[in-house]
Amino acid sequence: MSTAEPGLPMAVPSTALFTDQYELTMLQAALRAGTAGRRSVFETFTRRLPEGRRYGVVAGVGRVLDAVENFRFDERMLEFLREQHVVDEPTLEWLADYQFGGDIHGYPEGEVYFPGSPIMRVEGTFAECVVLETVILSILNHDSAVAAAASRMSVAAGDRPLIEMGARRTHELAAVAAARSAYLGGFASTSVLAAGYRYGIPTVGTSAHAFTLLHDSERDAFRAQVDSLGEGTTLLVDTYDVAEAVRTAVEVAGPELGAVRIDSGDLLLLAHRVRRQLDELGAERTRIVVTSDLDEYAIASLAAAPVDAYGVGTQLVTGSGHPTCSMVYKLVARADSEAPDAPLRPVAKRALGGKTSVAGAKWAARRPDANGVAEAEVVGSGELPPELAPHLLQVELVRGGEPVSRESLATARDRHRTTLNGLPMSATQLSRGEPVLPTVYL
Repeated sequence: MSTAEPGLPMAVPSTALFTDQYELTMLQAALRAGTAGRRSVFETFTRRLPEGRRYGVVAGVGRVLDAVENFRFDERMLEFLREQHVVDEPTLEWLADYQFGGDIHGYPEGEVYFPGSPIMRVEGTFAECVVLETVILSILNHDSAVAAAASRMSVAAGDRPLIEMGARRTHELAAVAAARSAYLGGFASTSVLAAGYRYGIPTVGTSAHAFTLLHDSERDAFRAQVDSLGEGTTLLVDTYDVAEAVRTAVEVAGPELGAVRIDSGDLLLLAHRVRRQLDELGAERTRIVVTSDLDEYAIASLAAAPVDAYGVGTQLVTGSGHPTCSMVYKLVARADSEAPDAPLRPVAKRALGGKTSVAGAKWAARRPDANGVAEAEVVGSGELPPELAPHLLQVELVRGGEPVSRESLATARDRHRTTLNGLPMSATQLSRGEPVLPTVYL
């Protein structure tokens, strides 16, 4: 068990039961039919981006590597499956020895994707690949949705830092994953300590309204906080009257007060009033932090306001209206027998209603124009054209069951910033639109 991140080590529990039952029943039937050992290729992709979005963000790859590495069935899990009559004894015996031994290629974290992009390709026997479907999709769908929202918010914020503070608005484990994705997407820090412990993300936090209400007066509350945390702390000034609170805050902490936080009201108007008041009181270097149900549009609307940082919660951890990316995990190629050298042949679902997939194991490259700006996402299942070789997107992640491409969260964060700079300028417009790059199939 291991973690790919720079924080303190934390044991990752088994992920084997993060599995839909039909994956195990398919496994049982394939074992009985003699097809479970056929070499197979599964791909993860999305047929469309969330409505109005111009690009998606790949996030969660490091967590997928941990999940695959720790996908093991212990005795208690096997006994549960036995008691619930989920699968038969031969299948339980197979699961007892399960350890993924195949290969995984995919887009590295921080990269962007478009409809049809083969974000992750899982190769091995049908049996060892099919059981990974749910855990891979649950990680990539959640983390990529949050990262996309974070990326848009970061673009809207410009050079002003963003604080992730959505832990109280989602599941406790999802909160840690969301903080990780937010940092990848451009946020500067998080309020949730578990994310700092696990992934090395900077953590911040001072006080809530409850702390002010606890004390006999706002002045007493401010004094207690400054005495404990120093004059560089951030004081929350909207519990009662904002103007009075700002005046009291500077009187208590002095002109070197670190920051004030506004969590309600007309943030645009209040930010201007508070900035003017702080300057008049001699606290020219005191920063203004705003919170209160912000999304990328609210952040953009405050671009001209004297705001120094934003705290974002609910809208971030719910993907700002798009809490999933609708990624799927589909079989695209398989062998006709269990022989190790049996050739792969393309397969694909054909259905009405747009739920089709493109057959064959695919590569992907991002074709640049004459100025080096990306102009198309090129996807193919045949031979890679030589001119696209330098622009290949997928990297090797797992070889023979062993992760080979672990990297730091900081590396993924830097990659995302670099990737955005290589897209057409319209990619970062917040207005609704089509994907900024077309997907071209060869």
